[in-house]
Amino acid sequence: MDEAIKEISKAMPDFWVAFGESWYMLLISIPITVAIGVPLGTILYFIRPGSRIKAPRTYVILNGIVNIIRSFPFIVLLVAIIPLTRLIVGTALGTTAVIVPLVIASTPYFARFVEQSLLDVNRGLIEAAESMGASWPRIIWSVLYVEARAGIANSIIIILVSFLNYSSVAGLVGGGGLGDFALRYGYQRYETYTMAFTIIVIVVCVQLFQFTGNYLVSRLDKRL
Repeated sequence: MDEAIKEISKAMPDFWVAFGESWYMLLISIPITVAIGVPLGTILYFIRPGSRIKAPRTYVILNGIVNIIRSFPFIVLLVAIIPLTRLIVGTALGTTAVIVPLVIASTPYFARFVEQSLLDVNRGLIEAAESMGASWPRIIWSVLYVEARAGIANSIIIILVSFLNYSSVAGLVGGGGLGDFALRYGYQRYETYTMAFTIIVIVVCVQLFQFTGNYLVSRLDKRL
């Protein structure tokens, strides 16, 4: 036990740096992903075959882009878009640079979740709002998003947990984070206690995210 405490205590300065890096990536990436993913999912919902807007070519293009990005393993995407990352943030290394592939990798997944959440909305509510003369922007904000808010909130939690998993690959470009910290200390330095401690912290964070997410979803979902 004394050996474990000594080993973990020695690594704590680096641990807090990694902890801060993980939160930095999450707090920047999640809002950007939501800001892009919600409109993209809404567009996919409205132009999908059989929907109100007939735009088959646009749907094929957007649907193809979403599917292609989703098919890339994150580590491959991370390396493949290095030129784009360098163009956007000025560097391909560091915590800020990791945000670019994080957003690109997660936005298609989140857009699909948003699209599915909107598809689950009762079409009768939409038709009722339309029959009362509500404009489509009003229907989107006051009917679709309100009815789908629980599903969208749950999707945000899923993406949030996925970001913690992606952070283990961030060390490839010097991105840091708890996942990278656990790999460096556990695999490269063979400090098992430090790795175990970091894993416990990650598990606790995931559980807290999920518990908070479940509570919010239960408050937002009218069916519960």
